[in-house]
Amino acid sequence: MQGRIHSVETFGTVDGPGLRYIIFTQGCPLRCQFCHNPDTWKMSDGKMMTVQELMDDILDYLPFFQASGGGVTVSGGEPLLQCKFLIHLFKELKKYGIHTTIDTSGGLFSSSPHYLETLDELLELTDLVLLDLKQINAEKHKKLTGLSNEHILAFANHLKEKDVPVWVRHVLVPERSDFDEDLHALRNFIDTLPNVEKIEVLPYHKLGVYKYEALGMDYPLEGIEPPTEERVRNAEMILGC
Repeated sequence: MQGRIHSVETFGTVDGPGLRYIIFTQGCPLRCQFCHNPDTWKMSDGKMMTVQELMDDILDYLPFFQASGGGVTVSGGEPLLQCKFLIHLFKELKKYGIHTTIDTSGGLFSSSPHYLETLDELLELTDLVLLDLKQINAEKHKKLTGLSNEHILAFANHLKEKDVPVWVRHVLVPERSDFDEDLHALRNFIDTLPNVEKIEVLPYHKLGVYKYEALGMDYPLEGIEPPTEERVRNAEMILGC
C-alpha cells in the first residue's frame, strides 16, 4: 500500500500530545487564503511512499514517543483523501501501541455508505482528531476556503456520534475569521459536541508567503497582518480555551 506524501517532521510539538512524528500528505480540496503550505494542494505532486517505508523511519523514534506520551500525526494537505492508506498505516502503528492523530478540515465528508464504511474503519484506529473549524458562517467560509462548511459541520457531528476525541482548532485571521458574532456562533456549535477535549486559537501568520512567491502565485491575504494579542485573547475567551 502506497500513499502520496509531501514531507515528514520528526519532532513536532504542536500537533497533538507529546512529541509527534508528523506525516504531511499531498493533496487538498480546499484553497484556504491563509494556507502556509500551498505546495501540498496538487494531488499529483509529492512522492509515493509505502507504509513499510514510513514505519521503518517511525520506529527509529519510538523511544522518544513513548517517553513523551506522543505518537504519529497525519496532516496535510488533507489526509482523508487517502483513507485506505491511513487504515493500513494505522494498523501497523497500533501493533506497536503508537498514539494516532489525524489533522483534518473534514471537508471531504460524505454520507454515502461506501465512504462511511471506509471512514469508520479508520476512526476505529484513530485516537484523536485535530479538527480545523475555519469559519462557522457558511458564506464567509466559502470566501475564505473556496468551499462551503456544510460537510465539515456534518463531519464534526459524525465524530460526535462515534465518540472520537477531538481538539478543535480555529485559525484567527483579521477580516476573515475574527468576528465576535462568528466566534460566539462557533462556541455555540462546539457546545453541542461533548467529545471536544480542547479548543485552540491559532493566530494567522505570514510564514508561508515565500512559498506563494516561489510558486508564482499571488498571495490572497496581501496587506492583512497577524491578529493583535488582544484579539487573540478575545477569541480565546469567547471560545473557552
